[in-house]
Amino acid sequence: MVWARRLGLVVTIGMICLVAAAFVLDRVFPLPLDRVTGRSTLVLDAKGEPLRAFQTDDGHWRFTAAPADVDPLFLRMLIAYEDRRFADHPGVDPAAVVRAVGQAIGAGRVVSGASTLTMQTARLIEPRPRNLGAKLIEMARALQLEWHLPKDEILGLYLTLAPYGGNLEGVRAASLFYFGKEPDRLTVAEAALLVSLPQSPERRRPDRNAGVAQAERDRVLGRLVEAGVITQVQAAEAMEEPVPVTRLPAPFLAPHLAERLHLAAPDQSIILSNIDADLQGKVEALAVRAITQFEASANIAILVVANDSRRVVASVGSSGYFETRRAGPIDMTTAIRSPGSTLKPFIYGLGFEDLVCHPETIVVDRPMHFGGYAPKNFDRMYRGEVKITEALQLSLNIPAVAVLDLIGPRRFAGRLAQAGVTLRLPDKAAEPSLPIALGGVGLTLRDLVTLYAALADGGRALPLRDRADAPAGEAAALLSASAAWQVAAILRDTPPPPHLLPGESTANGRQIAYKTGTSYGFRDAWAVGFDRDYTIGIWVGRPDGSFSPGRMGRDAAAPVLYAAFGMLPPPSAEALRRAPPPAGTLIATQSELPPGLKRLRPRRADPLALAPAERSGPRLTLPLNGSTVEVARGSDGTLPTVLLQAQGGTMPLTWLVNGVPIGTSPFRRQAEWQPDGLGRASVTVIDAAGRAVSADFWLATAGS
Repeated sequence: MVWARRLGLVVTIGMICLVAAAFVLDRVFPLPLDRVTGRSTLVLDAKGEPLRAFQTDDGHWRFTAAPADVDPLFLRMLIAYEDRRFADHPGVDPAAVVRAVGQAIGAGRVVSGASTLTMQTARLIEPRPRNLGAKLIEMARALQLEWHLPKDEILGLYLTLAPYGGNLEGVRAASLFYFGKEPDRLTVAEAALLVSLPQSPERRRPDRNAGVAQAERDRVLGRLVEAGVITQVQAAEAMEEPVPVTRLPAPFLAPHLAERLHLAAPDQSIILSNIDADLQGKVEALAVRAITQFEASANIAILVVANDSRRVVASVGSSGYFETRRAGPIDMTTAIRSPGSTLKPFIYGLGFEDLVCHPETIVVDRPMHFGGYAPKNFDRMYRGEVKITEALQLSLNIPAVAVLDLIGPRRFAGRLAQAGVTLRLPDKAAEPSLPIALGGVGLTLRDLVTLYAALADGGRALPLRDRADAPAGEAAALLSASAAWQVAAILRDTPPPPHLLPGESTANGRQIAYKTGTSYGFRDAWAVGFDRDYTIGIWVGRPDGSFSPGRMGRDAAAPVLYAAFGMLPPPSAEALRRAPPPAGTLIATQSELPPGLKRLRPRRADPLALAPAERSGPRLTLPLNGSTVEVARGSDGTLPTVLLQAQGGTMPLTWLVNGVPIGTSPFRRQAEWQPDGLGRASVTVIDAAGRAVSADFWLATAGS
């Protein structure tokens, strides 16, 4: 009995010493988990589809994976093939060790290994040369892993680090690059291939050695039938499935936005965005098609936002990320540019809110100077007395500056800042001044979409949300609900652009409220529009800010805007209905307005002389009086349209051919006439002041 007690004491002391030694060794040699932190980043769309991936610093594709991210059948196959007692052993499987040693002694060579999944994970965390000493350290590390981590986390480490050939590590990278999908929905054949690869990843790479890869996969399938994990029928069907013979390229949608999200959270392995991958692909293709209309150094940016939550559902920073001639890597949705006339709606909106003016208020459009500032209209033409509604739709400069002068540039800039949009002034120390009405300030496309989305939401401004987990943010009042409704109503009645992109769908019947803008020197062409559900912004220009002759927002950007709206899901019946005016909105004709709102009285504007073209009235330049216009009939015998063009006069211009009106053009000095026959014709153009000019011409077929 004494010896038994002494033996028990020795064993107890030995166990205590062993535990103490293990504790000390664990502290002295902690688990080297640094490699696990070096993970790739995968940016996903709102539904979990990959958008773009970023390599680790050492050039590997290594994405975090947990058992919950993987097809359950794959997990059953992996454990059955690699470590069927994984759930029960403490990191080292004694039965497997005894079996492996016995087989090695009997055969004189290694017949089977005894590595558990935990031991393999230890080797992946801390690679060493394959020898007996390394195997003992591997066992110790396996015990250490089991001491610190639950089984699911150990399995997650294996799923993240297992080699799959080349620079692919982890089941997620392998599934993405070999099958083009996440590993949560694998076929039996795909799962078996992923089970077999880590044992000899380079020799079994399907893109290098398809025959070897298929043979090893089929061997795994046979073993799994023996283990009862799959049926013979499943295995036979899987063996008929070919292995992938090429490695797929990395996903590359929304590259600019994905890059921005990655740089903001470089240590985050999975980033869920609000992008709709299907829509993103369509909008990127639209950008590629649209940019072909412009010079080789031009570029385009498109931003699509869902109004209900301000989710950014599509973001195109350039027509091509790798197009160096177009400065493709630069994200033009975040580039600071001159907004041209795109701030005018908000100037008028604040004027409506302050009761400085009303959509029906009469304002004089004629050359004026405001202190030392003498703005001119873009076309150097002036319309005389117009309503505010017309002034905004025609994008007249003088009325917008007059309203800004009344509400105050500082107050206007402050209201935008309150809504989360800061105007970048040319001189950081300068005060906001009247030129901001015409684009004398810096903004980004994201800024403009933020502002226009507020118009669609009753004047409530909210930050744009790129990430799915981004907080909604607090709403700020950009404009009162009534003022926002009035501005939206004016923009909604703006005529669509005269020419849409060839082959593109229309706006799906959506009622689009939109505004265009062109910066000084034609450097930037803008179009920003919205309906009830979405707001879309378009920018076209040269990233280096150089002069782009003749490119205007209405001709360059607005057709792309309408094409982008045509790619959205069809609108609901509710979205097609116009919202009623908010309570308290003043709905009145000009004659019904209170005396103070009937006419705008500029605070400090002095009139200048009228422009010569406005004094002289309109002049026909096409066709000339007495000329012959030759046309060629189409294959169906129809005649083509004839271009009519005038200079001078006060806009809008009204056109008549043979005494029949063919339309009024508020924005253009051109019209198109569809003839129904050949012979003599007479064209007349009448300007807003009632001045008219006519020309007679002859229409003949070419060569007659």
